[in-house]
Amino acid sequence: MLEGGEWVVTGQKVWTSLAHVADWCFVLCRTEPGSRRHHGLSYLLVPMRQAGVEVRPIRQLTGTSEFNEVFFDGARTAAGNILGAPGEGWRVAMATLGYERGVSTLGQQLGFQRELTKVIETARRTGALDDPLVRDGLARSWLELRIMRLNALRPDTEPTIAKLYWSRWHQRLGELAQDVLGKEGLVGELNDLQRLYLFSRADTIYAGSSEIQLNIIAERALGLPKEPRTEPR
Repeated sequence: MLEGGEWVVTGQKVWTSLAHVADWCFVLCRTEPGSRRHHGLSYLLVPMRQAGVEVRPIRQLTGTSEFNEVFFDGARTAAGNILGAPGEGWRVAMATLGYERGVSTLGQQLGFQRELTKVIETARRTGALDDPLVRDGLARSWLELRIMRLNALRPDTEPTIAKLYWSRWHQRLGELAQDVLGKEGLVGELNDLQRLYLFSRADTIYAGSSEIQLNIIAERALGLPKEPRTEPR
């Protein structure tokens, strides 16, 4: 709600990436009392370094805490820190997701390339490169990463298709990393390639699960009939 020229935010946001180091975050919150579902939402930019914001890291399989749970208890942000008009938050959020799933992966692909290079170097060191199946997997990963980049540069690429593609590619790279590590991947402290494998398990869930992406592609890109939905009572 607006109070004295500021938005006052109370609520909870889970799975917030890098909230523990962030200075700002965006919050999709309900600003129209009595509204339902995606109506009456606003997209606010909220400073994190203030009273009323509590960040609780979520420890992952990798031993790190990239994701966090954030609690807002009367946190404040200026009335002008809103993207779009009040009540248009859902539209802005969908546009944000489009960039996250689509062309923004160009930067993400630099990380993918570093990971692939690390997997190749490890395959040489462990001798796994002598295995024709491993060599085929590495060649396929390299080629598919190039395809990913070219598709991200196309202005007409459907973002949901890009997300479906890179998340599955990254999971296969994580599995390949375990293959080239061999027994090293089963013991000792977690190294970069083990973390790659464990973290990639979540790729097909965050930023829209693969199942949801397939529905969006079917309905919005291909124009297929919508899946029957039951309205909440």
